[in-house]
Amino acid sequence: MSRTAAKRRARAGSARPRHLIAGLLATATAVTATACTATDDDRPSIVVTTNILGDVTREMVGDEADVTVLMKPDADPHSFGLSAVQAAELEHADLVVYNGLGLEENVLRHVEAARESGVATFAAGEAADPLTFRTADDGGPEGEEGQPDPHFWTDPDRMHKVTGLIADQVIEHVDSVDPGTIRANTDRYLKQLTDLTDWMQKSFGRVSPDHRALVTNHHVFGYLADRFGFQVIGAVIPSGSTLASPSSSDLRSLTKAMEGAGVRTVFADSSQPKRLAEVLRTEMGGGVRVVELHSESLTAKGAGADTYLRMMRVNTTAMVTGLTGD
Repeated sequence: MSRTAAKRRARAGSARPRHLIAGLLATATAVTATACTATDDDRPSIVVTTNILGDVTREMVGDEADVTVLMKPDADPHSFGLSAVQAAELEHADLVVYNGLGLEENVLRHVEAARESGVATFAAGEAADPLTFRTADDGGPEGEEGQPDPHFWTDPDRMHKVTGLIADQVIEHVDSVDPGTIRANTDRYLKQLTDLTDWMQKSFGRVSPDHRALVTNHHVFGYLADRFGFQVIGAVIPSGSTLASPSSSDLRSLTKAMEGAGVRTVFADSSQPKRLAEVLRTEMGGGVRVVELHSESLTAKGAGADTYLRMMRVNTTAMVTGLTGD
């Protein structure tokens, strides 16, 4: 028996009663699998909560381990949930990679349960030198001053740092992977991230200083603004989470800020309804442009933003166009 299989069996034997149903469901699924699949149970397993981190992890791991991504394409990380089988996968993984800082609001309790059952876990956001939300007067979400902002991936330099740390975690906690292969894959991807930062810097250089004000559906681009010299003047949803709702006073404050800054463009995430952003058109008498971005989730394969690198390039191009009018 491999060390990976032994660890899984030990964890399964020590699982607490409240996870029994999930364990039984996972077992029932395994019974219906083919003999070939049963053999694959001994392969090392990495479970990743968000599809953005899942894409990055797969780039590093390659064929060295099975990488399961829990969040579907075009989903909202703040609201997606898990099935019982997915919860069981977490507790039988060799490593769980998650964003943390409150992002996966319906999933974090399952990550905690996996950690308590002995699974190695890595909170990427906590290792990314996180920023905190600013005060409402500075353009940040009111009531969240001092709280960590989980959206670190909008800064490719922070993703560069996190990528190297995920590689370290894989080598340390996932048996039977070849460290040399993981390091080679990681070095190749880190070079692509460096190229991405350089390209974004050059692209944003087309936006004049007096047009570097951002309004979004909710507060998601604080890291991008910090890295590339933008100002976030407000959001339709005055929160770092899509689960919050704006009040009439919030919208009035936002429209006043937009009018003062001469901003007529709102960037809305493609995974969320644009109704709230479009309310601003009524509030400001029309003339407000809503530009769709893929800020919190990758798309399905072939849909334009199906990898982290493509998502960042598509968003950068859309933002430059939206801010310059090109």
